Amino acid sequence: MADVEKKDTVIVGAGPGGYVAAIRASELGQKVTLIEKSDTLGGVCLNVGCVPSKALIQAGHRLEQAKDASTYGISTQSATIDFKQTQQWKQTKVVDRMTSGVKMLMKKHHVDVVNGEAVFLSDTQLRVMPTGEKQFMSTDTGQTFEFNNIIIATGSHPIEIPGFKFEGRVVDSTGGLNLPEVPKEFVVIGGGYVGTELAGAYASLGAHVTIIEGTGSILPNFEKDMVAVVLKKLKKKGVEVITNAMAKSSSQDDQGVTVTYAVDGKETTIKADYCMVTVGRRPNTDTLGLEYTKVKLDKRGLIEVDQQGRTASEHIWAVGDVVPGAALAHKAFAEGKTAAGAISGKKTANDWTSVPAVCFADPELATVGYTQAEAKDKGLKVKTSKFPFAGNARAVSLDAPDGFVRFVYTDDENQNVVGAQVVGPEASTLAGELSLTVNGGMNVEDVALTIHPHPTLNEPIQEAADIALGFPTHI
Repeated sequence: MADVEKKDTVIVGAGPGGYVAAIRASELGQKVTLIEKSDTLGGVCLNVGCVPSKALIQAGHRLEQAKDASTYGISTQSATIDFKQTQQWKQTKVVDRMTSGVKMLMKKHHVDVVNGEAVFLSDTQLRVMPTGEKQFMSTDTGQTFEFNNIIIATGSHPIEIPGFKFEGRVVDSTGGLNLPEVPKEFVVIGGGYVGTELAGAYASLGAHVTIIEGTGSILPNFEKDMVAVVLKKLKKKGVEVITNAMAKSSSQDDQGVTVTYAVDGKETTIKADYCMVTVGRRPNTDTLGLEYTKVKLDKRGLIEVDQQGRTASEHIWAVGDVVPGAALAHKAFAEGKTAAGAISGKKTANDWTSVPAVCFADPELATVGYTQAEAKDKGLKVKTSKFPFAGNARAVSLDAPDGFVRFVYTDDENQNVVGAQVVGPEASTLAGELSLTVNGGMNVEDVALTIHPHPTLNEPIQEAADIALGFPTHI
């Protein structure tokens, strides 16, 4: 076995949590080594997740607009799509550009990037082997590192369900993002964030899409009145949504795939060009050798951490999809900064209350802090106020009047905003202001007195605050 190299701060995984932790640790004076098993930086989100999916969603919106702009009195010729060119644009102009940017940032911050797979030998040592090498203990290849501190940021992987092995025309979200053509018929199993986003994207690109969801509704993490707005738009796109349905099996040939599902015990088959399975993800913790450390896992394989990201092992930290909480890139960003700061002795801590959750459906949805039901479960007495985008000039001029902004605030003299939801145009962008409102402990009067520019999509935030004060303006 090769000699042991001593390292200051080691980070395993170059996704959102890992590379951001590397930057912050370097800025705080730590000497950082970043270990990544793939040949690109940025993790799932940047390479095969949230970033390329938004590129396809945008392409779908553009195609829809090009096909029919009659609402604006504009006549267009029949629009077509060269999907190979779309995929090339997504990869070279979006993904490759962003991953090269992360690579540049690592160089700028003097982060030593090591390619390979890591496995722990103890609470202070790990072995890094060439990617795909399984014989960690018996080969002389690879490197052994002894570290002062280490941050685990290895992310997660898609769940594969029985009867739907990821091969051929049955794909996970990565395969769904890289289809060689727009399918005529597309089946999506799982109506969560990813499934709903890509179902909408491919419907916009011209596919007939069927969503098979095991629960009573798609997007079960959002409130029903928000989801109703999305369902209305999906129906307009021709998307079929089948709920309370259990996917049973699949069979495929060179021409397509047949999916069998059951509702109330009655089995039905549906034929499609491709079937994408998006029923959740599992943390990448089972092959790290954590059994050789003091790190504790919960029953889902997630690493137990404190508010700074510290595990049960004093010098081992964890962030992102491998720890409890929502699997969100921006949550991983924040956790990476917190852990890097804690290693440097900063009094940092994670506060997940105001973490915004966003789904880039059509229209977009976002929620921050507590819903009304969650607030009541916490023992808070709350009220809500809601302003519709139909009363907003900018939304109407964009032909996007569906949806609303809602505040959840305490039913007392303070009227503190403890939560907010928005469904409608640019909800993802509006979530930033809503997160600031909740995180800053602002009350509805603070928001109402903040002058918002006109005509803009964030005016409904101020309008919802006005309603909470009992002085509605444009409703």
